[in-house]
Amino acid sequence: CETCGKEEAKYRCPRCMKYSCSLLCVKKHKLALSCNGVRDKTAFVSVSEFTDLNLLSDYRFLEDVARTADAAARHCIVHSPATKRLLYCLRNKARGCNIELKTLPIGFTKRRENSTTFNSVENKFYWHLKLIFPHCHAEYTLKGVPDDKTLADILKPYIDPVESDPVVCQRLKIYTASPQSDVRILMKIENRNRNSIR
Repeated sequence: CETCGKEEAKYRCPRCMKYSCSLLCVKKHKLALSCNGVRDKTAFVSVSEFTDLNLLSDYRFLEDVARTADAAARHCIVHSPATKRLLYCLRNKARGCNIELKTLPIGFTKRRENSTTFNSVENKFYWHLKLIFPHCHAEYTLKGVPDDKTLADILKPYIDPVESDPVVCQRLKIYTASPQSDVRILMKIENRNRNSIR
């Protein structure tokens, strides 16, 4: 047993391949290694170690993916007239503002998380934003950001040395310590060919 080192191992964890002798040791190893005990279906297997069982596992994984995609396509919300009307209205308003708005199919996590709306009374978009600070490995999600708010105002609570939250400021120290002119803001470009030159 790789947990207690006393008894003979009877079980092997499908996730991290650790040997355990009892249920107690299994629970201890899961707690110590933050292991969930579920086999990683997408784990890398070298060609020399690839067996018929790995092939069967990959085939079943692809079947599960196809089944999930099919279930998402058949979901009643996909065919709901209210959902289609709302999306059509959102796209039309975006087109009127010279914005090409594209949405992911229902079932995608990013689609579920997205909270972008259009307020017809104020004639204003409220965007769902994700701020990624790559040098600090930090991500922040903002909901309901009005379209007339500048990027400088959006970033103030994060990288402004005076106005930002002390905890956030500490985490994003590399950005708050740098001069504002050195901070570059990049937007991810979707649907580009891999070989295209930016």
